Amino acid sequence: MILMRTACVLVLPLVVAASPAFAAPSIATQVEEAARAQLEKQAAASGLADPRFELTVVPPRVPPACSGPVEVDTLDTRQPNRMRFAVRCQGAGASRQEYIVRARISASVVVAATPVAPNETISDTHITVEQRDITSIADPVTDPGAAVGQTSRRSLRAGDVLRNSSLTAPVLVKRGDAVAMIARFEGIEVSTAGEALDNGARGALVRVRNSSSGQTVRMRVTAPGTVEPVDMPRISR
Repeated sequence: MILMRTACVLVLPLVVAASPAFAAPSIATQVEEAARAQLEKQAAASGLADPRFELTVVPPRVPPACSGPVEVDTLDTRQPNRMRFAVRCQGAGASRQEYIVRARISASVVVAATPVAPNETISDTHITVEQRDITSIADPVTDPGAAVGQTSRRSLRAGDVLRNSSLTAPVLVKRGDAVAMIARFEGIEVSTAGEALDNGARGALVRVRNSSSGQTVRMRVTAPGTVEPVDMPRISR
């Protein structure tokens, strides 16, 4: 007797699970993206090098219950540690709620490598470039070349971030100084002695008395003890 064994094959239905749709970004994420876009725009306008941002979103006590993307309006981004945004759910009649974003900003900026005395002319040896927190510094110096040759209005300690508002061009001409009044045009140079009646840095306009004629004219400071007529083309050096 031949026993016939029937193979019983169990066929299970193949269930293909649909991939879940990507969840819409949270409101906090959307607000953070809006804040980051504002900061990147401001950093580009300020010429910051290697800007980095750390953001903390502070929601209202009762966040809006939005099911999808929201409208994010910028209210005030002047203070990085308290940027204000208005959030509104899409749809008619939706109310707005305010979100606060606190940002920490760092960038590659110019810092003092050694102490600098007030009115001391800054040289290459005085400065270096480092990544620093500039959240509370509105006008950091980002280009070392912009600091070299300038003087600081206040004393700087090693490690201090240089600020544009603290730098000033050194005075090249002082009141009472004897100066050379030099006019150059098409290869011809004429020099006359004069007396400065004002203090002036490079590029500043000062009054100068012509020693020969006694006439007082306005001149532009070009170098220590040297001025040129205001209406003459400026000469690059």
